[in-house]
Amino acid sequence: MPDLTSPSADRAPLDARSWTDLSRYDQSDYDRGRPGWYVLLWWLVQAVVFPLSLHNTSGLRCAVLRAFGAKIGRNVLIRPTARFTYPWKVTIGAESWIGDDVVFYSLDRIEIGAHCVISQKSYLCTGSHDLTDPTFSLQVAPIVVGNGAWVATDCFVAPGVTIGANTVVGARSSVFRDLPAGKICIGNPCKPRRDRVVRTP
Repeated sequence: MPDLTSPSADRAPLDARSWTDLSRYDQSDYDRGRPGWYVLLWWLVQAVVFPLSLHNTSGLRCAVLRAFGAKIGRNVLIRPTARFTYPWKVTIGAESWIGDDVVFYSLDRIEIGAHCVISQKSYLCTGSHDLTDPTFSLQVAPIVVGNGAWVATDCFVAPGVTIGANTVVGARSSVFRDLPAGKICIGNPCKPRRDRVVRTP
C-alpha cells in the first residue's frame, strides 16, 4: 500500500502559498433582487412546501413560485425535489417539465422556453468566480434554453449559455458554450454531433 504521507510529485505541497485570499471575498455589490428577509422566507417556504407536496400537485408548486415572482406558463410540470435559488429570476414557458432534483442556481436570470424538458439531476448554474482575482469575486450571467429543447438527465449548464430551440443535450453532458438550434449535442464539453430530425405528424 502506498505511503500517503510521503512527498510526491503528483501532489501539490501543503505549504504552497494560496493565490486567493478568501478573507477578502466581498459580494456586497451583488443584487439578489429582494431583501434578505424575503430571501430567507422563500428558502423556508420552499424547504417546507415542496417536499411535503404530493408528486401530482405541480399546480401548487407553480402557484408558490408565481407568488414569489417567477414567471410560469400554463401546464408547467415541476417535481417536488426541484430547487430554485431566487424564483423571481426564473421564467418557464408553457407545457415545460422540470424533473426531480433539478437545481436552478438562479443568481442571474434563467429563461426556459415552452415545451422544454429539464430532466432529473440537471444543474443550471448562473454563478461563478473570477479566477484572475485574488479576492475570488463573484461573476454571474444568464442562461437561456430555447423552445422545445431537452436537457437530459444529470447535465451541467454553465453561466452565460444559450441552448438553441429544439436542441437535445445528451445525458451527463457539460455545457460551457452556446449550442445551436435543432441539434443533438453530447459530451464534456458538450458539442453538436448531428441534426435533430423529428417525424412529421
